[in-house]
Order: sequence, then structure tokens, then C-alpha cells
Amino acid sequence: MRNPMSTAREPHLPTTAEYDVVVIGAGPTGENVADRVVKAGLSAVVVEGERVGGECSYFACIPSKALLRPAAALAEARAVAGAREAATGSLDVPAVLARRDAFVSDLRDDGQAKWLKSAGIDLVRGWGRLVGERRVEVRADSGTTVLTARHAVVLCTGSSAVLPSVPGLAGIGAWTSREATTAGAAPSRLVVLGGGVVGCEMAAAWSALGSQVTMLVRGKGLLPSWEPFAAARVADGLRGEGIEIRTGVEVERVARENSTGMVTAHLTDGSTLESEEFLVATGRSPRTAGLGLETVGLAPGGRLPVDDSCRVTEVAAGWLYAAGDINQRSPLTHMGKYQARACAAAIAARAAGRRANPTPWAAWAATADHHAVPQVVFTRPEAAVVGLTEEQARRAGLPVRAVEYPIGDVAGASLLVDGYRGHAKLVVDEQRSVVVGCTLVGPGVGELIHAATVAIVGEVPLERLWHAVPAFPAMSEIWLRLLEQYGL
Repeated sequence: MRNPMSTAREPHLPTTAEYDVVVIGAGPTGENVADRVVKAGLSAVVVEGERVGGECSYFACIPSKALLRPAAALAEARAVAGAREAATGSLDVPAVLARRDAFVSDLRDDGQAKWLKSAGIDLVRGWGRLVGERRVEVRADSGTTVLTARHAVVLCTGSSAVLPSVPGLAGIGAWTSREATTAGAAPSRLVVLGGGVVGCEMAAAWSALGSQVTMLVRGKGLLPSWEPFAAARVADGLRGEGIEIRTGVEVERVARENSTGMVTAHLTDGSTLESEEFLVATGRSPRTAGLGLETVGLAPGGRLPVDDSCRVTEVAAGWLYAAGDINQRSPLTHMGKYQARACAAAIAARAAGRRANPTPWAAWAATADHHAVPQVVFTRPEAAVVGLTEEQARRAGLPVRAVEYPIGDVAGASLLVDGYRGHAKLVVDEQRSVVVGCTLVGPGVGELIHAATVAIVGEVPLERLWHAVPAFPAMSEIWLRLLEQYGL
């Protein structure tokens, strides 16, 4: 896959410039901050050293789902009698990769840069760092620019993959999520280190495209923060696709053989494992290095503590904000965009002289970070979650009761897929009679989870929620069945 940077030249900017808001990082979070403050009447500039659009657009959410969708579509066709007989071929791997490349614009950001311009947002290409209060220095091959913010500097630099301290790992050309989502061919054998969402999705994607995949998981199983039934069903689905999952093992050392180019991993159980590529999916850390935090009294490295308006709490003057993965509150693209909207609203209100205290559920408060973070893992089966698991709710001291129901017993699900296998679990705060968590597993559940998100954010009493009648025959009838299980 081609890996060029955009050759588009930005309009000439002077070596110094002043804006109401300076945003460092042009990923989805930074783009949304800038767009919102401009729409509120402020001026904004975005600083970006790589691609406008950020990690999600080119190396994460978009390409990973583009890789996963063709296999899922084929599986769905084969799960319905009548369609099954027509779906007799196999995946066209070059076509799958070409479709992926189209979704990421061959890693060119011309289109996203054009959108910034159309939105009235200036773009300065280069690496930005703080050099004092409200001042950002941007270094590029063409020279250095110093930007001054009248009201706010917003750090939206995201996160990067963490490589564990395994001897030999730094020298084997290990894959991270970037290489896994942009590879131009399926490796014959792939080892995936890690059992989180990235590990599960990339194992599924490359297995469907022809790789022999082995997952190495240090703990007892996959998706450790999810409901156990969800993690178990995802594991069963991956194994059903021929993926080997080895739990309770760690890697002692790795090496790439010069003669064969293969990677040999030595494991703590005494065994060895050979693969063409070795994917590390063991977590991410905020990109704070090189941001000049020390020039404004902050320690470089680690997460930046922020309030619900994403204002950095350790900067007394209140001009510095950090939104998205960099603050590690809810490191997901959609939550970064949500934080961006709240952050921009706070900046605009404060620029107009209003206090904009981030009280819960205010327009300038990212309250959902604490209560209603939705997430989907696009494996087969899909798994979706929002809010708290039953265990998390009990640890938080909530008086909860959980109810469960097999999704396959809902008419809409059985019509969607022959022999539909899926499961739903609802966690209810008994004292307030509201939903605080929901987990769904099964084909298509990623499109169902938003209803649970709305119920949690709206704190809809169950007695009122019972009057939200699901259409028949649709999978959303699962909501009625869960409420009936609860006793309504």
C-alpha cells in the first residue's frame, strides 16, 4: 500500500500569527474542536505533523472495519437459506484490500485538508509544541512558525501503540495497529500479542484473508473488562474461524531469523512459536512527549488530568485544554469527538465572558465519559457494550439487578440469521429504576447499542421505558423481552 504524505501546499502563513484558538492535532478530535469554535464565531488554526484526519481515518477505525466487513457480509449471506446457496465463492483478497485503500484515500489527506479550508480553519503543517503561556511553536522543513492563542490552546495529539519490554521486540519490525491495518498482503502466519479489541479484530480480519493466526493472551481470556459471557462468545467465534487462542502465557523473547525472515517467539511455558509477522496489541499511551509541557509547569509523559470541559486542571490560568485519547478518559474516536464538542462549547462560552462550569450534562461537560461510553468489537459475533458491567456496578456500590435474554428468541433476530445465536444483558440500578449498563453479543448488535446509550444518558425510568414500543419484527424487540424479564 502506498504511504505518501499529501503534497498539497498550505496557504503561506507568516512566521508569527495570532488566533482565538490553536489546536495541536488534526485527528477527529482536533477537527471537531476547531470546527465548533469557528462556528461559534472564533478563529482557529490546526497544527498537524502527519495527516489531517489522524489515526482513526488511516490506521484504526476506518481501515480495520473496511477489512472486517467483506468477511462479515459473506458470513451473513451464508447464514440465510436461499442466499447461502448463491454465496459459494471465497473472498477476493485483492478487492478487499483495494476497498480498504479507497476508504483511507491511499493514505493521502488532500480531501480532509480541503475540508478544513472549506470550514474556515487554517492549517499549519509541522510539529507543534508549547513554548510558554498560549504560545505554540511549529517546526517544519520550511521553517518555524510561532502561533499565539487569545483564548485557548487545545492538545489533541491522540495516543500511540505501546511496545512492552520484551527482549528482541524492538529489532524484529513488529506490527502495531498501523501495520496491521495497512499491510498489502496477508502474512502466512500471524501472531497477535494481546486480547483486547484491536487484537481480536485484527486476528479476525487477517484470518478471514488467509493468515494462520495465533493469539497470545497474558490473562485468563479476551476482553477482560467486558461481561464474561461476551468475552467467551467472542473467543468461541474466533476459534470457530480457526484462530488459536493461548491464554495465561507471556513472551520471554523474540527474534527474526535472518535466513528465513520468520519471527520466533519464546514463551514462558517453554514452547516456541514461529510467524511471518508479529502484531503487538497490548495497549496505547497518550502522545505527550515533545509537546513542551515543561514550559508551562507540567511534567512531560503520562496522562493530563482534565475536568469535564477538558480543561487541564494543573494550569491555573485555565487556557490549556486536552481532549481525546491524550487525556485517557475514554480513548475511543467517538468519545474524543464528543469531548471535542464539549470542549469547544466551553471555550466559546468562556471567550464570551460566561463561567461555563462543567456541571453534569451541561453543553460544555463531557459527563458521558463517566456513565455511558459505548463500544463495539466487530468480530463474528459482534459484541457491544455501554455503561457498567454487573461487576463494575457492584464494585461502585450500586444496588443493581441484572436480567438476561437470548437474542435468538426474538423474531427479528431469527429472521435475520438462521439459527441466530446471541445474548443480551441489562444492568439496572434498583434504587433509581434506571439502566446503568447493557451488553449485547450477536450478529448486528452494534446497531442496537445506541438505544441502551440513550436510556442510560436520559436516565429513563424503566416504567417509562416500557412505553417505548419496539417495531415488530425487528431485533429491537429485545428491549421488550429484557423489560419483561425484569418484571414489567
